Amino acid sequence: MADSRRHAVKAVPWIPGALAVAGVVATIAATTVAVVTLLVARTVVTPPRRRPEDTRILSVDGAGDLVTLSSNVDSRLPGEYSLFFADGSGHARVGDIVAQTPDAVIRRLLGVDRGDLARARRGRFSGWFYTGPADLGFPFEDVDIETELGPAPAWVVPAEAPTTRWVIEVHGRAVRREETLRAVPVFRAAGFTALLVSYRNDGDAPSSLDGRYGLGDTEWHDVAAAIRFAVDHGATDVVLMGWSMGGATVLQTVTRSDLAGVVRGIVLDSPVIDWVTALRFQGGLLGLPNPIRSGVIALLGMKWAGRLTGQHEPIDLPRLDFVRRSAELHVPILLMHSDDDGFIPATASLALAAARPDIVTYERFTVAGHTKLWNFDRDRWNAAIRHWLATAPLSAD
Repeated sequence: MADSRRHAVKAVPWIPGALAVAGVVATIAATTVAVVTLLVARTVVTPPRRRPEDTRILSVDGAGDLVTLSSNVDSRLPGEYSLFFADGSGHARVGDIVAQTPDAVIRRLLGVDRGDLARARRGRFSGWFYTGPADLGFPFEDVDIETELGPAPAWVVPAEAPTTRWVIEVHGRAVRREETLRAVPVFRAAGFTALLVSYRNDGDAPSSLDGRYGLGDTEWHDVAAAIRFAVDHGATDVVLMGWSMGGATVLQTVTRSDLAGVVRGIVLDSPVIDWVTALRFQGGLLGLPNPIRSGVIALLGMKWAGRLTGQHEPIDLPRLDFVRRSAELHVPILLMHSDDDGFIPATASLALAAARPDIVTYERFTVAGHTKLWNFDRDRWNAAIRHWLATAPLSAD
């Protein structure tokens, strides 16, 4: 029998070569999977140096009232937005859609705050809208919050009258505290002083030793320091508000900080409720196969993998899952998310709302996109917060 097998191999001389080639291909494939997995994992935790400008600026009309942009998901979204250009050094604000074709969108140009938009060729949309607290027209103060890494800059926008009610606003991944300015007017009208914070590795606050995001698993220390600042300045009732990764950070703060006793409520806009769900979704957007998505999630949580990803400590992803940890939440929550988020799926938000209907008020948007709910429907967004502040039990009692 053995002789017959040897004769069969000799009779088909290409088999040994084919097996060798298959082995090489398998090795290359395995190496490729490992390299892609590592690159994606590093990208997740590494603050980006620049944001891609994915919208072409086709023209600005002679009077400066209209701007024509290439058609994409952002440029077709109704509402009012920031348009950054010239690698972020230029900033304009765009409004309603006037007309569109399959290839182009014409929008009202609300203003150019800096840069020459007529010379720009590419830009990117953002939900920031305001470039700084001065744009709001309210008095404000630049302050430093003492964190374990050093002083982190923040803005304080005081309420019209003296108050012990503060809102601490926490921005998302790869953006800065300007993102949170949109919430100041509605909270100030309700009698809150607003504290808009920076946190480690965001480009304003001090960097951590590894310079890597913790996806909320480390950033919460800086929000806890912000609570201490607020308490030291007279706050007795604090609302925490977070956008995207800022939502994950807020949830860590309220369940891990020894200052959480003064937190009376939480507002979440497009939050990350469960990072595993979010990372799998984002991997799908990139067309990554399941083995790579699973590998990325595994790497982020492995201590030895820090040598590859640059992390000083692994990220405890189960600890960041607040569908699983929903029973640990004990304060009222206003949760706002769009079914068409496109970046952080609303599935985990819906699951948290279903698990804790006793404390979660869910405001369900459609079309609005990721962290652009205010831009898409400012009146509804403000009304949801205003009603929640007026009706939720936010006092110490």
